[in-house]
Amino acid sequence: MNMSIATLLSLGLIAVVVIYAVVIYNRLVQLKHAVAKAWANIDVLLKQRHDELPKLIEVCKQYKAFEASTLERVVAARAQVHSAREEQNIGALGKAEDMLRQGLGRLFAVAEAYPELRANENYMQLQTRISQLENAIADRREFYNESVNINNVRIEQLPDVIIARLFSFDAKPLLEFSMAEKADVDIKAMFGN
Repeated sequence: MNMSIATLLSLGLIAVVVIYAVVIYNRLVQLKHAVAKAWANIDVLLKQRHDELPKLIEVCKQYKAFEASTLERVVAARAQVHSAREEQNIGALGKAEDMLRQGLGRLFAVAEAYPELRANENYMQLQTRISQLENAIADRREFYNESVNINNVRIEQLPDVIIARLFSFDAKPLLEFSMAEKADVDIKAMFGN
């Protein structure tokens, strides 16, 4: 059984191409799971914050004169964040997060006018916990967007694009925010002066 050199070279070339395609496929799978892991990290923090917000609202409600519309905005935004998180709708989540951050900013600003509330140990603990969660969410958003960017670039580059299209690897959406969140905070407006 003699194989010609051309046949051996052809088989060798096919083997190299198959091995290279497997390596590319495996790397794309790793990237896809890195994006999913990054999203799961955000999801855990969003759930924790979702669970803490009702406690904060209840503490604020104890002060009868506390601005009801501020609490209503936070509750409505919390519901929208929860809905977007459950649906894994990244676009809606970005918008809902904007609303929630604005509502929380307003809530914390209004609380400044209530010395008894600020002196309440539960309020202070919850405010600190929510602020810590906000910082952690911001860190995880950055990690998520970096994972998405690496994935999206990789599935558009040659030769990866061939394997990506062949096996339906899709681009993932970035978690983007409105211009209002990126703008400087108007502290004077928050205090209603």
